[in-house]
Amino acid sequence: MSLQAAQLRHVVPENALRMTGHPEHTHAEPHLIHVVVGTAHLRVDGVPVILHSRESLWLASGVPHSAQYDQGSLVLGPLLSPASQPGSRVQALGVVPAIAEIMIAILGAAPGTAEEVQRFRNALDAALADLSADHFALVMPTHPRAAAVARQARFSPETVAELASRHGFSARQLQRIFQAETGLSFHQWRVRARLNLALARLRGGASTLQAAKAAGYATHSGLLKALRREVDADTLTELGLAAARPGA
Repeated sequence: MSLQAAQLRHVVPENALRMTGHPEHTHAEPHLIHVVVGTAHLRVDGVPVILHSRESLWLASGVPHSAQYDQGSLVLGPLLSPASQPGSRVQALGVVPAIAEIMIAILGAAPGTAEEVQRFRNALDAALADLSADHFALVMPTHPRAAAVARQARFSPETVAELASRHGFSARQLQRIFQAETGLSFHQWRVRARLNLALARLRGGASTLQAAKAAGYATHSGLLKALRREVDADTLTELGLAAARPGA
């Protein structure tokens, strides 16, 4: 980056953080981090996260985060309405075309008044609501430690035995609790929780592979197999997957 370009990034001090980064802080409202171009190196809830062009991260209110951006990067961080909370404290969205389009519109329109800002916030809230809408209605366990397992199950690569042990259960105990309190085995509950996440990504415009990775599947064929077992034909048709084959 030329000296002149580096200096120009700081002409408007309050906006320089979009191109350079910021120290750790929190927000009282939920927060969206979107990389328009370049790469963002974040630390979120004490965990390092890297976002690339067009990728987004959805943070619940109160989550501490800091950021440093590569040269030539541009990152937006709009605050959301209080009700637009992600399903977990930190939710990686990957590339969601609807969100990327809204962010480009924000850059072009440069909203300034409270009314203008609210219109764009409403658009982001609606896009995120579409992403978080569940296809399967799942009951959370009421047992506090089992509920903690449930919150981690859709994202964690750990086996049922590993998750159970970490929360002070045997695998058999955890299975009994899930069956009694959710009406599903742990495996069924976890598969449907992951498919809820994958289906939301697919409806947001993600590819099958992107949706698979977000939901914890190693390959898109693994996701397709699970979808064909659990989802009706109308839903597959809606998503353009009716003719897809697991090995495709």
